[in-house]
Amino acid sequence: MANYSYDEGGMAAYFIITFLALILVPLTLSISPSKRKTLAGCQCSLCTEQRSRIAKREKGSILNPQFSAKTLFIIGGWSVLGYLSFKVANAKLDNKLYDPFEILGITAVATEKEIKSHYKKLSKLYHPDKVKATVNQTIEEIQNHFVDLTKAYKSLTDETIRENLRKYGNPDGPQQTAIGIALPKWIVESKNNVWVLGVYGLIFGGALPTLVGRWWFGSRQKTKDGINASSAATFFKSLKEDSTMEDVVGTLGKAYKRELPQSKGKPEDVAELDRLEKNIILLAPRQWEKLQSFLDTSKDSGHRKAMILLYAHLLRINVESSSLQKVQTRILLQTPVLLNALLNISISRNWLIPTVYVMRLHGYLAQALLPRSSPDVKDKLSQLPGIKSEDFLKSDDFTEVIKELEGNSDSRAENVKKAVARWGRLELVDAAYKVIGERIVTPSSIVYLVVKLRLSPPTSSSAVATKKEPSAEEVKQSIKINDEKDEEFLLSRKDAEPVKEEGGYAHAPYWPDNRKPSWWIVLADDKNSRVVVPPMKVTGVPFSNPNNGDRDYRAYKIQFQAPQGPGMYTWKIYLVSDTFVGEEVSKNMTLKIDEASALNADEQPSEDEISDPDEDSLAGQMTAMRGGKVKKIQPKDDSDDESSTDDDKSDSDSSSDSD
Repeated sequence: MANYSYDEGGMAAYFIITFLALILVPLTLSISPSKRKTLAGCQCSLCTEQRSRIAKREKGSILNPQFSAKTLFIIGGWSVLGYLSFKVANAKLDNKLYDPFEILGITAVATEKEIKSHYKKLSKLYHPDKVKATVNQTIEEIQNHFVDLTKAYKSLTDETIRENLRKYGNPDGPQQTAIGIALPKWIVESKNNVWVLGVYGLIFGGALPTLVGRWWFGSRQKTKDGINASSAATFFKSLKEDSTMEDVVGTLGKAYKRELPQSKGKPEDVAELDRLEKNIILLAPRQWEKLQSFLDTSKDSGHRKAMILLYAHLLRINVESSSLQKVQTRILLQTPVLLNALLNISISRNWLIPTVYVMRLHGYLAQALLPRSSPDVKDKLSQLPGIKSEDFLKSDDFTEVIKELEGNSDSRAENVKKAVARWGRLELVDAAYKVIGERIVTPSSIVYLVVKLRLSPPTSSSAVATKKEPSAEEVKQSIKINDEKDEEFLLSRKDAEPVKEEGGYAHAPYWPDNRKPSWWIVLADDKNSRVVVPPMKVTGVPFSNPNNGDRDYRAYKIQFQAPQGPGMYTWKIYLVSDTFVGEEVSKNMTLKIDEASALNADEQPSEDEISDPDEDSLAGQMTAMRGGKVKKIQPKDDSDDESSTDDDKSDSDSSSDSD
C-alpha cells in the first residue's frame, strides 16, 4: 500500500523553480539595454536641457526610482527563485540506498571471514555498554548506531536477510511505498480546507473570469490603432473632405472625451486651468472661439482639460502645476496614436487635403506652434531657439538669419547656428517609376516608386561646394555602381536601403520625449484632390556627406499597381515632415502607361508566363464579359466517328436482311 506524503518544500520548491525559470529567463533576455542615450542630436541649449529633463524623468531618483511593472516582476521573480534555490541546496535528502558495506566501513569484495572479523572489532568499540555518552551524543544515538551495525552485518552473513536485501533493497523485507506530492502539508490539512477552497474560488471564480472579461471587452473597445472604438467612430463622423486645419484639431480634441476620463481635480489645478484658458483666449481668440463648438465646457470635463493643456503647449504657455504637467505630458505623448488613427480614416476615403493637414499637425505639435493650414514665414523662424514670432528679421533664410544675428552681436546666434547645423531639411535627390524587368510601364503592372532622399541643412552648402570635381572616368564608374545598387535594392524585399548610421534626435525642445525625425511619402492626384497610393512613413534619412561619394542618400520604394488603361497620369509626390514645420517637398510625377504591344518581341510575355483562360471555364466567361481575351475551344473532328457509325448501321442492316 502506498504511503502518500505531502512535501514541505523539496518537490514543491523544484516545481516553482522550474516554473519561474521558464518565465524569467526569456523575459530577462528580452530586456535590451536602451540605445537612446548613445544617439546624437541637436546641440542647442534648449534641446540639451530638454534631453536632461527627459532622462531625469525616465530615470527617477533614489527616493522615487522609475521601474516598470515588467522590471519589478523580474526583480521579484529572481529574488524568489534565489531563495528557493538556496533552500533546496541546503536541504537534507533521505532517499539514500541502503548499503551495508558503507555502514560497516568495508569494501564490497570483502570475504565473509573478513566481515566477521571486522564486525567483532566494531562491536567491541561501539557496544552500548562500552561507549560513554558525551555532550553531543545521546544514549539513543549510541544504541541506534550499534543496531545499524548489527543489521548490516546480518544482511551480509544471514541468508534470509541477505535475500531480503537483494529483492527489496532493505534487510527488513518489503517496505511501504512513499509517494511525495509537491504540495505543502498545510494546504491539505482539514483545518485549512475553507481557506484553501476560498482562495481557489477567488482565483478561478473571480480573478480569472475578470481577467478574461477585461481582455475580451478591452479588445472590443480598442481598434487596431490602439484608440477607443468610440473615438474612432467620432473621427469617422467628424472628418470631412473639406475639413480645415482647425477642424482637424477640433476633431482630434473630441477623442479626449473618452481617452481622458472626467475627474474632479484639486482646487489649485482648477484655478490653474482657468488661468491657462484666459491666456489662450488672449493669445488665440479666434481659434479658441471656433473650438468651443467641439468643446465640452463643463468644469470637470476631461475634454476641456485636455484641450486647455494642448493649446497651452501649442502657445508655449508655462504650466505651473506639477500634476497638470504630468497630464499634459501624457496627452502630448498620446497625440501621435490618435493622429495615426485619424490619418488612416482620411486615407481610407482617399481624401488628400485632410490627409496633408493631419500629417502637418504632427510638426506643429512637435515644435509647439499654433497650427495653420499653410505654414508661413513666422512659423518657420519660430522653430529656431530664442526666435519669437514678433521678432523682426530681414530674411526667412536660415543662413541669412545667422549672418544677421552675428552682425548684430546677438547672443542667440550661437544657439541658432547649432540648431541649423542639424536641421531636417529634406532634399529629393531623385524619384522615378520602375517596373522590374520591363522598359516601360504597362497596364495593371506592378510599379515601384523609387525615391532617393537625404538631409541637407542650410549651412551644409559650403561643405558641398568644396567638394573636388570628379573626372569623366570617375563619373562613369560611379553611375555603373549606383545602377547596380539600384537594381539590387529594387529586387530586394526591403522598403528602404540599409543605413550605416542614424541621424540622431531632431530639434524639438518643447516635445516631452526624444524625437527622431520622420517623413511621409504620399503619391496623390492633385487635380482631383485624391490620394493615389497610401502614405509610407520613412525614417533614418542620412545627412548629406561629401565623403560618401555620389551615394550620400538613401533610397526608399513604394509598391502599387498601375492603372488598367493606358494614358498619361499627372500625379504629384508629397514629402511631409512629422517634426519640422514648413519643411515639405513636392514634385510632379507623371506616369505614362503604354500598351503591352509597345514592348519588343523579346520583351513580350511568353505563353508559359501568361495564358488566356479557356472559353468554357468560369474565369474565361468572366473575362469575356469584361471584354478580355479568352482561349477559343477547338471543335472536335467528328467525321471519322460519324462515318464509322454509318458503316456500323449499314452492316447491321445487311446482316438483319440476310437473317
